Amino acid sequence: MNKTVAIIGGGAAGLMAAYQAARNGARVWLFERNPNLARKILISGKGRCNLTNIKNIEGFIENIPGNGKFLYKALSRFSNTDLIAFFDNIGLKTKVERGGRVFPVTDKSLDVVKMLERAILDAGVSIRYNNRVKQLIIEKDCIRAIKLFNDEDIFYCDSVVVATGGLSYPSTGSTGDGYELARQAGHTVTPLMPSLVPLITGEEWIKQLQGLNLKNIEVAFYLNSKKKKSIFGEMIFTHFGVSGPAILTLSRDVVEHLGKQIQLSINLKPALDWDKLSARLERELKRHARKKFKNSLDDLLPQKMIPVFINLCQINPEKTVNQITREEKQRILKNLSDLRISIIGCRRNEAIVTRGGVSVKEIDPKTMESKLIKGLFFAGEVIDVDGLTGGYNLQAAFSTGWLAGMNAAGN
Repeated sequence: MNKTVAIIGGGAAGLMAAYQAARNGARVWLFERNPNLARKILISGKGRCNLTNIKNIEGFIENIPGNGKFLYKALSRFSNTDLIAFFDNIGLKTKVERGGRVFPVTDKSLDVVKMLERAILDAGVSIRYNNRVKQLIIEKDCIRAIKLFNDEDIFYCDSVVVATGGLSYPSTGSTGDGYELARQAGHTVTPLMPSLVPLITGEEWIKQLQGLNLKNIEVAFYLNSKKKKSIFGEMIFTHFGVSGPAILTLSRDVVEHLGKQIQLSINLKPALDWDKLSARLERELKRHARKKFKNSLDDLLPQKMIPVFINLCQINPEKTVNQITREEKQRILKNLSDLRISIIGCRRNEAIVTRGGVSVKEIDPKTMESKLIKGLFFAGEVIDVDGLTGGYNLQAAFSTGWLAGMNAAGN
């Protein structure tokens, strides 16, 4: 007989699980707490939706520092090429951009959601909006039903896929429901932290640079004056601090140390070592020898940054360049190669993903089924797996959803 499958959560993992379970003959109900599907997909990739990446499996695992090896089976069974073919089959064309990132040709995440919604409806999935799941009903270590918040309705089923997302972006409905359901089933939930999250700085001058985007820079993370990690890329200054790809990547390591002495060092000229940078500065100062200092940095810095930079160097902006002292040159070089900012917090509710979740030790990587409860499956961000930016997290969600849906249907 066909199995009855309950999918909890209508995000990337839940939608793929629902589609795959239905295509494998199950009667599928998808329970979504919001009045619409996939809110997080809608805001992903700045509204463009970075679906996946074209790297091979080893490249994926390298870019998923949070238990990436656990995904080897899921990525092997439903790879990035499989995902691209899936979207092509349901009518969504894709394109590859810088860094191997894959986007819909239309650059609209809404198109991704529409296509996924149509695909699961065509597959026969029943969607129950505004339905939040309160409890898993378990008998003799087997799933029997789920209980809803709405009038505490009970829905009997043969298997359940928990695909509720993490704690990131509560406005999308990711408020940690899945962790509570996992705990009810006796699962371990590892410590939860925001990851890929904008950082809050302590310096007031940061606000003057709001909106300034820096490319081809190096950012290093210092903990208690010791360098821990560095990354090349781009970043952006905001009204609260810093964000952008390089900052988001470093944030995974930074967040667990908040409350300690944390600094970021920005190297504005990472292609030049100290001697080459010194020679470059000498040439610039010689070329602009008769200008005021404030008018001599156009070839070294973005215009918006110059007044702030001069102030940080503690040099009179009206001073003639040929009057710059040796000590002042050293301060210029120091700030060009090692501009320090202090980190005092993070924008927790803007985290792209959650670090931590249902322990991978208690989930079968071949099926995504719980090792504790028969008929209980997990997919997506609710699992203790997290990757870097570049399409890795969405691919992980789709791959684990595909595997969970297939096995929840009994195939």
